[in-house]
Amino acid sequence: MSELELHRARISAGEMAYLDEGDPGDPAVVFLHGFPTSSHLWRELVPLFAPWMRAIAPDLLGCGDSSKPEGGRLDVRSQAAHVRELLAGLGVERFAAVGHAEGGGIAQLLALEGGVEVLVLVDALALDARSTILAAHPANTEDAEWPADVREALTAFLDRAVAWRERLTGELREAYLRPFAGPDGARAFERLRRAGDAGGLPPAEDLSRIACPTLILWGEEDPFLPVELAERLNDAIEPSSLAILPGCSHLLPEDAPETIGPLLFEYLRSRYLGRPHSHIGPGRVMIELERRPASGQGEPGAPGGSG
Repeated sequence: MSELELHRARISAGEMAYLDEGDPGDPAVVFLHGFPTSSHLWRELVPLFAPWMRAIAPDLLGCGDSSKPEGGRLDVRSQAAHVRELLAGLGVERFAAVGHAEGGGIAQLLALEGGVEVLVLVDALALDARSTILAAHPANTEDAEWPADVREALTAFLDRAVAWRERLTGELREAYLRPFAGPDGARAFERLRRAGDAGGLPPAEDLSRIACPTLILWGEEDPFLPVELAERLNDAIEPSSLAILPGCSHLLPEDAPETIGPLLFEYLRSRYLGRPHSHIGPGRVMIELERRPASGQGEPGAPGGSG
């Protein structure tokens, strides 16, 4: 796969780095990562979408190659405003939003503000869940100290966030560790960690106002955001479908890009571009997702269930 070009844009709070592939005149799909990852999370998916849509994947402020401002606000509501400002500068008003972890919380806020035509939430921070990096370490208690070695903390997170160990290569680790290297990176990490405690996620009564088609994808073995949260999210958003992937952990785009890539593409091609499903080749059949039945109705793996 050829290297994707990273662009930069100035916003009021700093400079945002972002991927921008595809024809600027095509419908846009915006990929939003969580903390402590970056747009690198979407490297397998952006080229898949670019021939059909304008695929935009920013590094959230404080993450990846974006600015790490000392005083900038980095909670999910502020990050949603930063993303909206970036998109306005790119001339994007209406788009599909795909969000993972904190990026999923940002995507929910953007959908409630308007302009999001289709929503995809992947192991998303939602409702009363806490930041995944807080859940990954005892620093989620007031008197616990965060380790001086941020690299150690990030390594521990990655070891739990990817279930398929062969995918967690040294190159992949370095891609996520590099932005937080050195004293400046450690300070940025701490600011993001503290921002994760700021709250700001929409409650269930607000989520019930989301009217756009919504797909929820979840790793069944996610140790930070359990499947029960996915089910609550599915219940809160009426026009939503839920698919649970067995054997996968929190970083679903790392564990199963070959599965979620075609699934996302077909969902957006149908619900966003308005084009019907079609067979790609012999032996390959597209699955129609329906709303997951309420608890006690149907069995996992049945049509419309979690399998």
